[in-house]
Amino acid sequence: MSVVFTPQQLRARIRYGEYDGNTSGQCPGYVQGNVVILPGDWAMEFLQFCQFNPRPCPLIGMSQPGEYCLPDLGDDLDIRTDIPRYRIFHHGELASEVRDIANYWRDDLVTFVLGCSFSFEEALLADGLEIRNLSEGVNVPMYRTSIPCQSAGRFSGNMVVSMRPMLAADAIRAIQICSRFPSVHGAPVHLGDPSLIGVKDIARPNFGDAVAILPGELPVFWACGVTPQVALEQAKPPFCITHSPGCMLVTDLPNSKLAVI
Repeated sequence: MSVVFTPQQLRARIRYGEYDGNTSGQCPGYVQGNVVILPGDWAMEFLQFCQFNPRPCPLIGMSQPGEYCLPDLGDDLDIRTDIPRYRIFHHGELASEVRDIANYWRDDLVTFVLGCSFSFEEALLADGLEIRNLSEGVNVPMYRTSIPCQSAGRFSGNMVVSMRPMLAADAIRAIQICSRFPSVHGAPVHLGDPSLIGVKDIARPNFGDAVAILPGELPVFWACGVTPQVALEQAKPPFCITHSPGCMLVTDLPNSKLAVI
């Protein structure tokens, strides 16, 4: 039987190098977040990009320049050390993937935390729906699409989606459940034929891992918090940091706080 950690316990394990895997299924009941860290002179344009595109970029937290503790999201949370893996970008190009960013930290950096689909997975599981990436023990598959985001200053690009295969009746139920969670991507943006949203090969995700799609199942697609990484590729800021896909910031916020009636 696997051990269930509190968010503080998991962040401590990550901080001390004891965990570096994806966070899907970890700390059930608590909000997980995608992370984007940018220099201050890029921050307001990115904030506007999030405001224009709330489905893929639902903002749940933002720091002041140089602030690496986010007390509203977690006691003793340190954004420099508490994510399993980070990605370092230079001029829109992925330069490296690292376990902590203490050596990269600067006083002008602003952190953005965006809602993550791992939070609504719990609500789907509670309703008896299978989440294939969890049952197969892999990272959720994520795909680049042809769905355009609304541009904001230097930020533009197409949406990234995550996919979970479901029977048609389960997909309808998932739409009903996820509509209650707009802060973690809300209802799916597409189901069925992947080519209609520009996904050419469902068996080869751009991020994460492929999962089985069984006979009679439909691929169901949600807006995904990896979308900002595509926008960063387009905007090409001289320096920025993100989480590695699937390796989220686990916060102290209960998922129930993000549900709407």
